[in-house]
Amino acid sequence: MSEIQTNLEAIRERISAAAKRSGRAASDVELLAVSKTKPVEILQEAIEAGQLAFGENRVQEILLKHPQLPSKLRWHLIGPLQSNKVRKVLPLVEMIHAVDSLAIAKDINRIAGELGLHPKVLIEINVAAESSKHGFSPDQIREDLEALYELDRLYIQGVMCIPPFDLALEKVRPYFVNLRELRDDLEKRGGAPLPQLSMGMSHDFETAIEEGSTIVRVGSAIFGSRA
Repeated sequence: MSEIQTNLEAIRERISAAAKRSGRAASDVELLAVSKTKPVEILQEAIEAGQLAFGENRVQEILLKHPQLPSKLRWHLIGPLQSNKVRKVLPLVEMIHAVDSLAIAKDINRIAGELGLHPKVLIEINVAAESSKHGFSPDQIREDLEALYELDRLYIQGVMCIPPFDLALEKVRPYFVNLRELRDDLEKRGGAPLPQLSMGMSHDFETAIEEGSTIVRVGSAIFGSRA
């Protein structure tokens, strides 16, 4: 068994245990293998271990890897999306995680209409108001929610966040709690379910699952550190 296969098995066991602690089943949490900068040969090892959902930060990497790998894979774009890349990536991905402004949401909606698509998207929330990160503030998403729901091509599935990095997990937990509570508030305001919470990465995914995460984005714990 390869190291990647061993890592995947261990992570799935940890997901199952964390889900159980939160009163859920392991099947309630999707493991997204973050494969940015990794060559297709490395991804193939993960595929052989049963991993079919992959997350990429850059459109260029999806465009490169998509035609080289099995069509059964499910690709998620988890990094920021620029307007000039929307048309290229929209037909290839199952979900866009980082809709970080009303402007990009409108661009996705317009191009999806031209392509005859109804993309699934998540709204990125800047939970710590960090200047270095993208996303709506909690106040801004409440203000723009009605306008987002007027975009008739988008299936808004939920919200995502990237909290400040901290190995002290109890310092990170409040950000996950805040995102879950914001999601609940947005459901009430918008009158529509938002079932997906994309939160948690290699160092904190168990804490995120305990607080309700439905999609965890795990890279280095599967593939090793990036060069």
